[in-house]
Amino acid sequence: MARRCELTGKAVLTGNNVSHANNKSRRRFLPNLCNVTLVSDSLNRKVRLRITAAALRSVEHRGGLDAFLLKARDEELSPKARLIRRELVKKQAEAAAPAA
Repeated sequence: MARRCELTGKAVLTGNNVSHANNKSRRRFLPNLCNVTLVSDSLNRKVRLRITAAALRSVEHRGGLDAFLLKARDEELSPKARLIRRELVKKQAEAAAPAA
């Protein structure tokens, strides 16, 4: 399983550990990934995702998973998140069609 956020695309970064003697050795900065279950209001179901803590705050700030996915870019989203986004768009199109 890749160490990558499914919503924001944030991944592992690399850098150096620098000692007091200025010796440098390579290290990895890992994202703070959390396994969460988010509720999609439009689809009326729960979705399990592996996202960063920062992405979880962003989802809450934007008003839920549906609002976040509709505003997000395709390049950032994982294939699983893209599939959920397509379902959301399809559901909204169905809801808007009878009203028009």
